[in-house]
Parts: sequence; C-alpha cells; structure tokens
Amino acid sequence: MLEHKQIQNIDDFFLPLHQRREKGVYFYRFNGCTPEIRKFIRKYYDTARKNGVILEGGIPNPTNQNLAYYQEQMGNAFQLNLPFLQNSLKKWLPRMNDVQQTVAVSIYHTLENLKKAGKPESVLKNVYIKFMCWLYYKFERIVSLLGNDQIPKILYEGNISYHELLLISVLVHAGCDVILLQYQGDTNYLKHDPRSELSENLTFPNLQPFPEGYTLKTVRQEIQDEMNRKRLYGTLPEVQNCTNAWLNPNEDIFEKIRTAPELRGTDGNLFYNLFCRIEGVPEKQTYPNTLFQLYSDLNHSGRAVVILEKELPEPTPTEISALHRGNATKIDQLISGFLPNLRYPANIQLERLMIKSFVDLLLEEAEHSDLQKISQYAIYLLCWLKNYQEKLFSHWKMPNVCCMLYLGGCQNQKEAFFFRFLSRLPVDILILTPNSNQHCVLEDHLLYPVHYSEFLEITHFPTDISEIRLGTTAFHAERELDQILYQDSGMYRNQQYTKANAVTLRTTFEEIAIYWREDLNVRPNFSVTNDVVTIPVIFAKVSGVKDGDLNAYWDWAKMLMSENPFLIQRAPFIMNNMLNPMRNMTTEFLMNGKLQKDRIRSHPNYPYSFLRESMQEHILDKLQLLLDQKIIKGTYENGTEYLIVSVILNLNIQLIREIQKFDFTKKNPKLVYVLATERTMSLEDSIIMAFLNLVGFDILFLVPTGYQSVENFFQKNRIEEHQAGEYLYDVRVPNLQKYAGKPVKSSPFSNLFKKRR
Repeated sequence: MLEHKQIQNIDDFFLPLHQRREKGVYFYRFNGCTPEIRKFIRKYYDTARKNGVILEGGIPNPTNQNLAYYQEQMGNAFQLNLPFLQNSLKKWLPRMNDVQQTVAVSIYHTLENLKKAGKPESVLKNVYIKFMCWLYYKFERIVSLLGNDQIPKILYEGNISYHELLLISVLVHAGCDVILLQYQGDTNYLKHDPRSELSENLTFPNLQPFPEGYTLKTVRQEIQDEMNRKRLYGTLPEVQNCTNAWLNPNEDIFEKIRTAPELRGTDGNLFYNLFCRIEGVPEKQTYPNTLFQLYSDLNHSGRAVVILEKELPEPTPTEISALHRGNATKIDQLISGFLPNLRYPANIQLERLMIKSFVDLLLEEAEHSDLQKISQYAIYLLCWLKNYQEKLFSHWKMPNVCCMLYLGGCQNQKEAFFFRFLSRLPVDILILTPNSNQHCVLEDHLLYPVHYSEFLEITHFPTDISEIRLGTTAFHAERELDQILYQDSGMYRNQQYTKANAVTLRTTFEEIAIYWREDLNVRPNFSVTNDVVTIPVIFAKVSGVKDGDLNAYWDWAKMLMSENPFLIQRAPFIMNNMLNPMRNMTTEFLMNGKLQKDRIRSHPNYPYSFLRESMQEHILDKLQLLLDQKIIKGTYENGTEYLIVSVILNLNIQLIREIQKFDFTKKNPKLVYVLATERTMSLEDSIIMAFLNLVGFDILFLVPTGYQSVENFFQKNRIEEHQAGEYLYDVRVPNLQKYAGKPVKSSPFSNLFKKRR
C-alpha cells in the first residue's frame, strides 16, 4: 500500500509516481482558494475527467436494486480475512489484476481498525457490502487504473460522510490522489478525522474562502470558457514579436530605430521591433534637427513611416457604424463579434498576428474592466487600425518592421490600448514627450522608457527642413529663466496665458475707484489653474450723484478716464437700424446652438483674421458662452441668437484693438457708458456689454438719473447696482474724452470715494 505524503508545490499532483520526491500519493482538503488555486482546480478537474472520478454532492447510498444485484452475484457470505476479500473482489470486479489487489489489502486494514474500535460483525458486513457496491457502481473505472505510473485522480465536492471518507482512504492507500473541495470549511471533516490523520489540510499564501456560489459547475463553465477563448485565436501566426529584447542598455534609441530590421536578429520566426517612450530631450539646441533627420533617414530606408501629433482623431459616427459587432454578455462573445473587422486578405500572416494581439489584450483587460469599457476600447482601436493599416502594412513581409512616431504621448487609455496592440505587431513605436507639461498615460510591461532631464516646448514634428527653428544656448537659457521666474511665482511674462474666464467682483461703491486702477493679478479671486486665468472684473451701474454734488461727481468720472477707457456718452451706442454686413451670414455660422468656428474663420468676410490666434479663439469661446448662458432675452426664443452673432462679429475697431492687446494677468480693458437722459441702451448695446464682460472688460455705467436704462435686455440682473446718492435730471455731461489717459489731481471731495479702512 502507498502512504499519503505532503506536497512541496501544488503542481506535484501532476507528477508521475516515479518523479515524486517521496513515493506516495496525495490526499488534500481545500478549504479556500486563490486565483492560482482556481486555475489548478480547473486543471485537476480536467485530469480527473480523463483519468479518474469526479464526485459532485457525495456518493449516493446503494439502492435496493444495487443491493439485490450484489446478493444475486455474491450471496451473503462475509469473512474478515484477506483471502476472502481478495477472492470476492476478483469475482465482483473481474477486470482487477493482481497489482490492483492492494484494494483488498486496504479494505482489510480499514475493517480491522473498525473491529478494534469495537464495531460488531454486522456493522463490518454492512460497511463491506457498501464498499463493494460503491466500487462497482462509482469506482470500477478508477480501480482498473491503479498501479500505473500516472496516478488516477479523485475530485470530491461537498461535506464527506464517515463511510465515504473510509472508502476514499482505501483508494488513497491503493494508489489514488484525492482532493476534497470543502466550501463550508473543515468543521464537518474534523468530526470524522479530528487529528487529520487521513488527509492534509492545504495551506497556501493569501488563501480566501471560496466565492459565493462556486461549484464544480462553475469549474466546468470556466473550462468551457477557456476552450471558447482558444477557438477565438483560430490558426496562430507562424511568427511572433521580439520587442526590445534585441536592444542593449544605454544605447541611443534614435540610432537603434534606424537599424535595418534584418540586422536586429537571426531567428527567422521572430520580427524584431522597438516599443519605446522618450521623456525630455537629449539636447535642446539640436532636438528639432534630430527629429527631422530621423524622419528623413527612415523615409529614405524604404520603411513605411506614420507621424502622429498631439492626439489621435476621434472616430466619426460613420467609422464606428461601419464596424462589424454583435450582442455580447461575455468577453468571448464580445471578441468574436469584433473579429471580422481584422480580416486582412492581403497578408494572412499579418491577419493572424492582429487577431492574436487583439484577443490577448481584450482577455487581459477583461480581468479588471467591464464589457462596456472593453467594447469602447475595441471600437476606437479598430477605427484607428483601419485608418493607419494601409500606410503601415500595405507592403509588409518578414522581417520588415514599419515605424510610427507619436509626438505628444498617449492622452487617454483608449490611445494607450491602441499602441499596446500595435506593439505586438511588426511596428517600431517611438513615443516622444519632450515638453515638461506633457504626460503619457501608457503603461505596458513591453514598454522601454527613456528619460532625459532637459525639456523643450515643441508641438510639431518637423518633416521638412524649412520647418526647423533651432534655438541658441542663450535662447534656451532665457526660456529656462522664464520657467523659474514665471512658474507659480506670482510674476507673469507678457501674454503668458491664452485662456481666461471672467468673474464679476462684488464691491462697495468706494472700492470701484481702487480696483479700477489695479492690475488683475492683485485683485481678489484672481487665480491661474491649468493654464486658465480667472480674472475678476467690474460690471457695475452707479445710480445717482453723491450729495447731489455734480462737480465732485464729474471729477470722479475724470479720474476713471485716467485709465483711458472706451467711452460712450450718448445712448444708444448702436442703433437698431444701423447697417451690419454680417447679419445675412449668421444662419450658416450657427447650427443647433453651436458656433461653426471653422466655417466662421474660413469665411471671406470674417473680420478678425488679423488678430492673434489665441485672441480669435477667446472671442469665439466667449461668444459661444454668451449664447449658452442665454444672458440676453430672446436667445433661442425669437431669433435673437442670430442677432447676437452678427453684432459680435461686427464690433467697433477700437474695441477690437483693446481686445487684441489684452494681457490676462495685467490691466484689463475698460469701458465707461454715461446715460444722463431718458435714452436707454439698445438691444445691440446690451449684447456688446454682456460680451465684453465675458471677455474680461471692466464696465461701468454712470446713470445720474437712476433710470432703468441699462437692464432692459438682460435675462437676469447680472449688473451690480450702487445707489450713490440723489437722482439728478437734465444733467450737462462734460467732454470726458479729453481726460482719457491723463492723471487727475485729487480734490478734498474725492476722499469721499476712497475705500474705508
């Protein structure tokens, strides 16, 4: 008989008898699992199915028919001696050979132990008959396998009974490996074998209880899923990738990517490709030229080269709808539905490589992502592949390797997934992030990262010598000084930022004169977040005249003019019937509530093409915001939105010049609108004022009459009103324009308007 031994490694179960450290068998109880153990159980289940017995829910007791057949064949005789047991087994199980008679020896020892424990002969006879029926109806197949070098397996699921444990132990000593899957733990088993003499309890790192609902039915489903997944691959490719393994440490990647593919290795079943990300630059002065020379050399070598910048284009609805896909509730169904999109009749070897890479990555992603996310990744991957595969692979044959150079780095996980897919194909992938503010989200065990300490702002990959702009050492030193002086220091260089959002300051009346003269960066609530400036601006109406003192009032207005604001002294500024050449074009500029920016900027009558690019974008962004927030009454109700677009695209040239020179971190443009009579602002005026407020102007309405001459066309009361004092009518307004840009001497009365300390 064989003794049960302890394993050193869980895979010892699959060793033939002659390779085991100790000659013996294994009988283990599994009271928990890990991912590794679940894989082991699947393998053990498959082995037991082919070379053993699987018991789900225990061994059923012999039926009356089973017992009647036994009585008919064997009679009622019973003797507790080895010759009787051997002869009985030989008659009952005629396929049993002499080697397999160890079963009789094992049964004899088991019954002897029961007799020594005080069991009467009637009990021993019942146990013997139960064993005989079980051996015939459940274990006849396994008995015929005993004595071979390949140990037969028994897989038992559930809470084992005492008599079942005795028979299983008999078969263990006769030469079987056994695993008990105990989902509720060891409590029931230890009632029968309190000192664990008959079997071993498996100990394993990070062992956890079996998942709720886990059964051998689960195991069968997992095995079926694995088989289905293997079918997904179809015929595997005859070649495979050798990614980066041919590189030597510390080699210049820019030189290594130039190495001809046929010189990278000698194994004809491998293609040798590169998958690398370079952060920073080796030398600022020559980096643009390095990129151009790399592109030029690769191009002249005859290899296909694809250049990408900034980000991959979003797939269009047409591209997405053209993909073949099916309904899926499981990952293998999802993959199977997408596989027809990878057909590539021009090169069957490449098609097999693409299928293998695709299936590998999606199965890997399925371990930690849901089907919806995986489906989205697959859709983007397949759309991008269709866009680039002809450029990359149209003339591919072994051992060629094409090139993809990506300046800017992967901006999201969908891009990263695409490049991970390509890295398993005959493609050299070089990802470049030379800018310090660029971050590439790509992570992969195949990726070879290179890091340089210097960075360079470059957003375009030079493919033509005329595009190269090389900086001197002094130029780059100046840029580094800029980084030190103007990064999170509270100091800002000219036109440092190109995006801004205006917020209206709520102030006291006295504070207007103070903040009017201050730079934006020292005002409350000024901030810069992610290169977007938050600019606090004044948008206020002053009603009445303090103490009725017009001289002091106009002195205060002259002080406002010292900042050279745009002045309007007669309402309305824009008459309703004034000619506007843009009015007839607005229907093609606005569709479904969205400005058609490209169409606007390409129109021959577009009036702002002479402005710097960033300010054109700022103007159009704030125009869109004006529409989205429906600040003006009638927006998207009676066609006012088209009037808004036409008015903003036909601004006064002086206002445009003020916008052009606006630096978001310094003083902002200003506008003073005097309304001293019963005349009110027009709808067009209101549109302009609301827009300039969003752009970042300080705007102050002087209304000595206190009339509601400003608010009429605003959807909500966005303008802060200050009641300064007595309302005055028929006021004569001095020519304030002559005080524009001139300092005004303070008078004792002007102290009334200073901020109270």
